[in-house]
Amino acid sequence: MIPDLGKYAFAVLASYGVGLGLLAVLVIASIARSRRVRAELEQIEERSKRPHG
Repeated sequence: MIPDLGKYAFAVLASYGVGLGLLAVLVIASIARSRRVRAELEQIEERSKRPHG
């Protein structure tokens, strides 16, 4: 089932590795940003609930 890549094996596998690594970085960055934005929104909501004055 595994194709014989011959002399291109390293280049192909390295490309897959880099691609998967970049995807992992994007997912982690997206999750981190989501948490940061959620925390900021909760702060804003708490401030808006407090009485002014």
